[in-house]
Amino acid sequence: MQKSSANGTKGQTDWNAINWRQVNRRVRNLRQRIFRASRENDLAKVRSLQKLMLRSYSNTLRSVRQVTQENKGKYTAGVDGIVTTTVAERNELTDSLMSAQPWRAAPARGVYIPKASGKLRPLGIPTIRDRALQARVKDALEPFWEARFEPCSYGFRPGSGCHVPSREFTTSPHLCGGGSGFSMLISKGRSIVSTINSCWMPSVGSLQGNSFDNG
Repeated sequence: MQKSSANGTKGQTDWNAINWRQVNRRVRNLRQRIFRASRENDLAKVRSLQKLMLRSYSNTLRSVRQVTQENKGKYTAGVDGIVTTTVAERNELTDSLMSAQPWRAAPARGVYIPKASGKLRPLGIPTIRDRALQARVKDALEPFWEARFEPCSYGFRPGSGCHVPSREFTTSPHLCGGGSGFSMLISKGRSIVSTINSCWMPSVGSLQGNSFDNG
């Protein structure tokens, strides 16, 4: 592991000598400091801590480990055709990221992946290097916004999913209008939508063959 300084690192990375418990603790502590500063609305401190996170050697190590060893797409290359699978390659990637200023992202590799319906959807695959840089930035931004989100905000948040709001809305009357009142509102909404569909859909069917679909 490199010797770290206040603004970066000195020396070369030795992947096999890294103390991952210490790395994770440093990143976790810095994330918690950003979270607390955001809660206190101390934006100057938030910005200072975020810059520290972006320069953090521990954050860079963890980001490289995440995209090259932990993520499902670790063997999927971007437009450069490069995957990082060996210790030497991880050492090189880490050292290059610590000196990467400014960052200019490479184009994403476009592929099509199948959906459950049998159709295909487009997917952009960044390079391994860009994914590591994105992971590093994520650790600087995520704790700031987590401190500011509403309790009933669920989209694209860690540890959350579509099953959480469906449970919360029916069991927590105090949360975003949840509880029995919210359930009644949903029931009424379904009834209205059903009425609209029965009145409107036949007229839509009669328009078949007109120029709605240019394909």
